[in-house]
Amino acid sequence: MLKEAILYAPVSELARQIEARTLSPVELTESYLDRSATLGSKLNAYARLMPTAAIEQAQAAEKEIRRGHYRGPLHGIPYAAKDLLAVKGVTTTWGAKPFANQVFDYNATVIEHLNHAGAILLGKASMIELAGGMGYKFASASSQGEAKNPWDTDCWTCGSSSGSGAIVAAGLAGFAIGTETWGSIICPSAYCGVSGLRPTYGRVSRYGAMALAYSMDKIGPMARSAEDCARIFAAIAGHDFLDRSTLPIDKSAFTYSPANDLKGRSLRVGWLTNAWKQYDPGIAKIMDAAHKVLQKRFSSAKDAKLPEGPWEDAASIILSCEAGSAFGELIRSGRVSELSDPLSRIGGYVQQTISGADYNTALRIREILQVKMTALFDSYDVLVTASQPIAATPLSMDLLSPELTFADPLGGIGNLCGLPALSVPCGFTDKKLPIGLQFVARAGDDLAVLQAGRIFQQATDWHKRHPHLN
Repeated sequence: MLKEAILYAPVSELARQIEARTLSPVELTESYLDRSATLGSKLNAYARLMPTAAIEQAQAAEKEIRRGHYRGPLHGIPYAAKDLLAVKGVTTTWGAKPFANQVFDYNATVIEHLNHAGAILLGKASMIELAGGMGYKFASASSQGEAKNPWDTDCWTCGSSSGSGAIVAAGLAGFAIGTETWGSIICPSAYCGVSGLRPTYGRVSRYGAMALAYSMDKIGPMARSAEDCARIFAAIAGHDFLDRSTLPIDKSAFTYSPANDLKGRSLRVGWLTNAWKQYDPGIAKIMDAAHKVLQKRFSSAKDAKLPEGPWEDAASIILSCEAGSAFGELIRSGRVSELSDPLSRIGGYVQQTISGADYNTALRIREILQVKMTALFDSYDVLVTASQPIAATPLSMDLLSPELTFADPLGGIGNLCGLPALSVPCGFTDKKLPIGLQFVARAGDDLAVLQAGRIFQQATDWHKRHPHLN
């Protein structure tokens, strides 16, 4: 097996070595598979590994590269995909027992894009059942069991992209693909000490992905660094005729040049003072340190405030209504009783009681918010705050306990408006649990959050640290 330092190397470094033919895609894939087979099972990180298919892809990549046909920075890089993305002929369970034997005869568009880029699919990452669409109380709300945090295996990884966070943090793959409707990329990235990008709504096709909330679902990368996220995003972004919700070609495609993105515009940074009511003890100190770094790197940085309003309530109503519709057949059939979590088994019935009038009111509130956020971004290019006001929570904790039922205005605003966001590591608590810093930009300006994240990571080394696992 390759040394741990290689397995934790960023995509950019792995790509450099693969292109120079000093690193074998086959050896890299075998090493990740071996590590995933041992550590992955202890962390409940995977729904399933695909060793035979992965080795075949790696062998094909190695032959192509030897012949001089190098496809780009993801060629020969092993990754994991959240288990709500269809992979032809492979069980795709959505993390839920009622779909334990579900198999599709096609690939999700994201999988097709990554196949075209020459990336190697190691397996399907575990996830919260139905991406939390029916609600859930416990980290164990998954047919794969609770995903354990590599920094402390008594703690959770957060969000429905729980396995994707564990895989990247534990060095089980070069990167992973997650999804977010409300926090499921940003939160696990923060809890697991990795970098995660929630793209602008509509820039990445959702064809072949499980639907949760049609107007809020997004697919994005989780990796070692902001630069890695940019490279992966460039491969998966773009208009898709199979997904009518994708943006037009000129607004959805993304190209990335690491040599140029730091030489672009001078970003106007707004430090949010009202995103969280309070932080857990110790986190405020970490945020103060991150704030000082930003002030040094961005001379125009100043305080900013989010608009006040019932944004979370509106987002919750829209998400609940759309989830109740997406899983209507499951609810009507009564098969929700097969779900793992006690709240999941009844949540769908509650969702279907929300009136059309309430849904329409929430949509009007969304339009008001979009106007207010457009006005705010006339003054700032990037808004910054903590990804979460707490560190990773214990696996046994009731997720509806008063300790965790804090307001998340930026999560509601960001997902209601389809705004891009990037979470990067910015420090550790006294218990050595990672904390994340979140950058948010106006819809379509994904480059701004990636640029800000790269600049922050040039001045810090939190993203280069990783847990030591036996």
